[in-house]
Amino acid sequence: MANVAQVYERNQEATIYVGNLDPKIDEEVLWELMVQCGPVANVHLPRDKITNTHQGYGFVEFKNEEDADYTVKIMNMIRLFGKPIRCNKSSQDKKTNEVGANLFIGNLEPEVDEKMLYDTFSAFGVLLFAKVMRDPDTGASRGFGFISYDSFDGSDAALAGMNGQFLCNRPISASYAYKKETKGERHGSAAERLIAANRPSDLPKGPGAAPAKGGGKGGPPGMPSMRPPMLPPGMPPPPGMGMGGPPPGMPRY
Repeated sequence: MANVAQVYERNQEATIYVGNLDPKIDEEVLWELMVQCGPVANVHLPRDKITNTHQGYGFVEFKNEEDADYTVKIMNMIRLFGKPIRCNKSSQDKKTNEVGANLFIGNLEPEVDEKMLYDTFSAFGVLLFAKVMRDPDTGASRGFGFISYDSFDGSDAALAGMNGQFLCNRPISASYAYKKETKGERHGSAAERLIAANRPSDLPKGPGAAPAKGGGKGGPPGMPSMRPPMLPPGMPPPPGMGMGGPPPGMPRY
C-alpha cells in the first residue's frame, strides 16, 4: 500500500512524465538531468517485478509547478543515450489530446533530429510529439518524420507555412499523414475536424496550451457549432494531395 499512497501524495501538477528512456538510465541519472531545471522532490521509474528493469518511462516530481512546466519546454526531445526523451505533464492524458492533426514531414536532411523537428514546428502550435523515422539497425534517419498538434489550427498553420520551406538547406515537404489501417485516407478530413471542434471543453490540453478561441459563443453549452469545419482559404483539401506524400508502404500516423 505504500506505493499507492505515494501516488496519491505526489503533487501531480508539479510532476512530469518522462518516456522513451534507454535501459541504461536509472533514477540517479534522471535525477542529475532534471535537477538542472529545478529542485527535484522525487524520481520514480516503474520496474518489472521479476527482472527489476525499468519499463522505459518514469515520473519526476519537482518542488514547484513552475519548474515542471519549464522542464517540459526545454527537455522534451533531448537525446539521452541516443534516444529522444519525451516529457509532458503527468496530469495530462495525451491520448485525449490527439485529434488527428498529424502531419507527414518529408525530404529531411540526415542531421535533422527530433529536437530540431520539434523546435521548428512548435512555433505554429502545441505539439504532442515529433518523430523522425530511423533505420532500426543503424539508427540513421530515413529522411522523413511525423508531428502531431493538439488542434487543426496548429497543423493548418504549419502546413501553410512550412511546405516547401528550407530546413538545413533542403526544401521539406509537409502534408497530412495517411491514417493507419485505411486505404489512402489522410488525416485532416472534415469529419475529424468536426469531432475536434465539438470535443468537451474540459478535456486537458497539451503543455502550455491556451484556452480555445471563441469558446462559449454561438449557442448554448453542449450545442455543436453550426459552422462547418472548413479548411483555410486557398489550402487544398488533405485527401489526394499529390506532392510530398509518403509512398505506398510508408508508416502511417
